[in-house]
Amino acid sequence: MKMPTRLNGLIKKTTAALFLIVGLLGGAFSTSATAEQMVSHGDYMIHYNAFNSSFIQPDVASSYGIQRGKTKGLLNISVLKKQADGSTKPVSAMVSGDVTNLISQKQTLNFKKIEETGALYYIGDFGFTDDQVLRFNLQVQPDPNQPAYSINFEQRFYID
Repeated sequence: MKMPTRLNGLIKKTTAALFLIVGLLGGAFSTSATAEQMVSHGDYMIHYNAFNSSFIQPDVASSYGIQRGKTKGLLNISVLKKQADGSTKPVSAMVSGDVTNLISQKQTLNFKKIEETGALYYIGDFGFTDDQVLRFNLQVQPDPNQPAYSINFEQRFYID
């Protein structure tokens, strides 16, 4: 038996909406070991994520002079500037910061600039112990004529 066209269209729309809801709920309840975060300030979007250095393949780490280890983490920062046509372009920035554990032991982050075709990253490394919460305090200054933007976040790290 053939369904009326109107009913068939309604079923298709309902099915599409259900898939969208399931997809959104799945994303909301899933966890990611390398969740990326982003803040927007004016024309600048600052992306940052911290993760265990063992997630990087040995050959990639070696090619960029990055030391891997079970108790070594990496912080990746990239800065994009919104263009007049709506696109974004990677831009250089002054990046500094530190990371502190819950008993106030502080590590200064030293960032290495990595340039690839169409991409620009700042990578800093830090140490951690198993099941440790770290507080990151970052200063990112894409425009030397403007004050730096502050980014603060906490993240828990585990030894792989």
